[in-house]
Amino acid sequence: MLIGSFRPANPVFVAPMAGVTDRPFRRILSRFGPGLLFTEMISAAALVQRNRRSLRMLELGPDEGPVVIQLFGKDPNVLAEAARLAEAHGPVAIDINMGCPTPKIVRNGEGAALLRNPELCGRIVAAVRAAVRVPVTVKIRKGWDEQEVTAVEVARAVEAAGAAAVTVHGRTRQMFYGGKADWEIIRRVKEAVSIPVIGNGDVDGPQAARAMLEQTGCAAVMIGRAALGNPWIVSRTVHFLQTGELLPPPSLAERVALARLHLSYLVEDKGERIAVPEMRKHAVWYLKGLPGANRFKDRLYRATTEAEMAAILAEIAEA
Repeated sequence: MLIGSFRPANPVFVAPMAGVTDRPFRRILSRFGPGLLFTEMISAAALVQRNRRSLRMLELGPDEGPVVIQLFGKDPNVLAEAARLAEAHGPVAIDINMGCPTPKIVRNGEGAALLRNPELCGRIVAAVRAAVRVPVTVKIRKGWDEQEVTAVEVARAVEAAGAAAVTVHGRTRQMFYGGKADWEIIRRVKEAVSIPVIGNGDVDGPQAARAMLEQTGCAAVMIGRAALGNPWIVSRTVHFLQTGELLPPPSLAERVALARLHLSYLVEDKGERIAVPEMRKHAVWYLKGLPGANRFKDRLYRATTEAEMAAILAEIAEA
């Protein structure tokens, strides 16, 4: 599979997730060999206005796997200028978010609201494509709702405008993240365009990844929420697709060790005051489903220092 001139090492990608796929998270996931990683979605308007926080979100580290910077917006010219700023940071591609269902994004005519205007989707891609040398990709959903299923039309429009690949999340905007993803729409998009199609939605393990690839013919799968606290899903899926062998899940000791490493990465990147509150959700995700972990949850959420949180994690490992 080629995305423009870039060839991912494997067809297992990790989705962009707001508030999650920051630099520390990507450093952790890079250890498990994904074909592609994505940044959190970044406001094109904020980048053009030189917002400090948004500019910092562009920074990519040397120990991150191949990274795509994802932008969101609705103005082709603003997105083009933001893409030029993003390209300078060395991503392998620029991705345009056309699927975020968040109300404040949609109310502004961005994210999934763009699914209702395929012509504008095409103009956005054309403008960004003309502004950068790296490939331009797009992430869409099935449609606005079941009465407005526009994925095929949007995919054709962005392909005609120069998109190098399209990711299809098999849910409508109205579904948000509930219900069951429709893999049939992924197959329909794959049959309608010649660029690589990446399937997204309900890939919760190696077997599901293989099933999506077989049922839809998509070129790659994108894993989202299933990777939260479980980066092993990436390496286990890659291994399963290559060999048919299902590797065992991580042990408690492995989960705790990685959680402590994640905590250290966060502190290094953002400082203890910001890092520890941000780590609370990750710590709970790492321990999800483990017997007895719930009794430590409240303590983790009350932790205020790196040392305190690390001590709780160490205690869990010894429990």
